[in-house]
Amino acid sequence: MNPLDLVLDPVTAPGIIAAKLWIKGGSSADPHGQRGVHQLLGSLLTRGCGPYNHLALADLVEGCGAGLRCDTHEDGLLVSLKCADRDADRLLSLLGWMLIDPHLEPNQVTLERDLSLQALQRQREDPFHLAFDGWRNMAYGTGPYGHDPLGLSEDLKQLEREQLLSLVESLTTNSPVLALSGNLPEDLEQSLGTMESFQRWPAQPTQPALKSNSSVAYAENSLNKSNLSLQSEPTTQVVMMLGQPTISHGHEDDLALRLLNCHLGLGMSSLLFRRLREEHGVAYDVGIHHPVREGAAPFVLHASTSEEKARLTLQLLLDSWRELSQQPLSEEDVALARAKFHGQLAHGAQTTGQRAERRAQLRVLGLPANYDKHSLEEIKNLDGISLQKAAQRHLQTPMLSLCGPKTSLKVLAKEWQQQAVPTN
Repeated sequence: MNPLDLVLDPVTAPGIIAAKLWIKGGSSADPHGQRGVHQLLGSLLTRGCGPYNHLALADLVEGCGAGLRCDTHEDGLLVSLKCADRDADRLLSLLGWMLIDPHLEPNQVTLERDLSLQALQRQREDPFHLAFDGWRNMAYGTGPYGHDPLGLSEDLKQLEREQLLSLVESLTTNSPVLALSGNLPEDLEQSLGTMESFQRWPAQPTQPALKSNSSVAYAENSLNKSNLSLQSEPTTQVVMMLGQPTISHGHEDDLALRLLNCHLGLGMSSLLFRRLREEHGVAYDVGIHHPVREGAAPFVLHASTSEEKARLTLQLLLDSWRELSQQPLSEEDVALARAKFHGQLAHGAQTTGQRAERRAQLRVLGLPANYDKHSLEEIKNLDGISLQKAAQRHLQTPMLSLCGPKTSLKVLAKEWQQQAVPTN
């Protein structure tokens, strides 16, 4: 028995199959001094494997009109394949080869490492990324979520093929999940079992995915650090990030925070959009970042504004944050948040690729396949008081990261200190 955990989702999708292969680990598992190693490994999985060098692999995939890529996230590597059902037998075997026999040719390692370094350089030219990097460093320090999945330049420059080879074994032993959605042949599972690439996987039982402790992504010293980060840049705008690490996906309070996320930042009827753009006209861009995480997920309000309107923007963000704990949402606001949450789930399940990815994600997180359907029932029991209590439990220690002109940062830093935001 190989360690592949297979999830099948047959749906009507004429001639299309989407495959999502999730391998636990990701950038949160980067060893100290090798931050970026999982992203580099992921980028090389499509650069040659098994009987195919990088050119033959590209010819095979593109010749079938298919798409194949690998993305590195904080909690895992995600290999995505989308193809016509008639080509499934030829292409699905690639997923097995990519994990048991990635070539990792030295010239391809050099190429991908250089591309990662260039991507990091572009990020350093973006005030939004600089502000978020500052916030992430405060929130997670040197912990698992403390760096961008791309890694750190000083670590990437030192990575060679030897460090990548040491991670290859974990690709098959870390309970990988393969989710398939679309027009699936009835004998697909048997067909996978006959493919050489899957037959050669190491024989060992699958380990069930374990739900993570919500505090796993904190650095040991992160809560003792300053709650203010300043990134001085000669720009004409100020970017603000206000938030804190919270809880894992599947935590008992996760749905409450998801509804607060919808209330604050989803759509033009959201509180932040109405307050900062329509009512006061202070922000170029405004929103919220609250992704699905196995560990302590960030809950971050963000806005970009002009120097002249920066103080008011900060005050409005702080007011919006504090109100979550100080007063319950009205039933009208809660009903709108529920409707947005329902729409968000529906929007995220429109394509076979989205369906397959969500099913793989739930399996990896140790959550039931009907988790989303159950969530739609559970949110009916959440009212304004429930959301307020969740905010009081998880949204009490915000951290502020700013990127912009030095003179504006000084004014905003003083304003922040005067606000006496709790840090305990």
